Amino acid sequence: MTEPKKDVIRETDAEAVRLAKALIRSARFGALAAIEPDTGAPLASRVGVATDIDGAPLILISMLSAHTGALLADPRCSLLLGEPGKGDPLAHPRISLACRALRLERGSADQIRAERRYLNRNPKAKLYAGLGDFSFFRLEPERASLNGGFGKAFLLDRDDFITGAALVEEFAGSEQAALDHMNADHRDALALYARHFGRAEGDGWIATGFDPDGMDLAAPDATCRIFFPQSLQTARELRSVLVEMAKAGRAAEQER
Repeated sequence: MTEPKKDVIRETDAEAVRLAKALIRSARFGALAAIEPDTGAPLASRVGVATDIDGAPLILISMLSAHTGALLADPRCSLLLGEPGKGDPLAHPRISLACRALRLERGSADQIRAERRYLNRNPKAKLYAGLGDFSFFRLEPERASLNGGFGKAFLLDRDDFITGAALVEEFAGSEQAALDHMNADHRDALALYARHFGRAEGDGWIATGFDPDGMDLAAPDATCRIFFPQSLQTARELRSVLVEMAKAGRAAEQER
């Protein structure tokens, strides 16, 4: 008799969902796999990454690139996210998203928002974002495979890591003003968030995105995902949450 095959997939829990969101939101780059139209073979390439307000990945790619033509011919693709650290690269968490690529029409509300958020995260991309042969694509996730390390495999549905659409437009209307205000007047608070809540080192932190679940911070060579104590129900709650987090961070540091 043969032994029954062991199911290596764990039940998705809150910790797995949080890790998945952190990997997606904090990614600076990813490995994009598309389907080569002439051969049907997988075609992988490294791409810069940001996220839309709801957490869907955003990429900026040239029409001259082979993977762009592949996505236009067949939008099915996958995106692998997660940066290896010291030691065994396979011991570090990563997530693979099964997506459908949607090219955003230049000048549309979705494209304008995607460009704003992408350039907040990847400011050097301003050098070529406006060129006619570059386009923004939104990768619509359908499901995900999360590897949290040895023996920690999960299968996630879209709703596990994508924020509902109801709040997207509300955040879109006020997000940039909030980012500009924090980056101009409260860099000390941003450093505190990174240090206390993100356990991040270094200086020069700026805010690159706000969404109902948390905030994204970036330094010259690093990113940091900070989750709010509770998901926001309206964009108006953002200011009070930021104030309370700053108070909590300062109080904790004073107690050390």
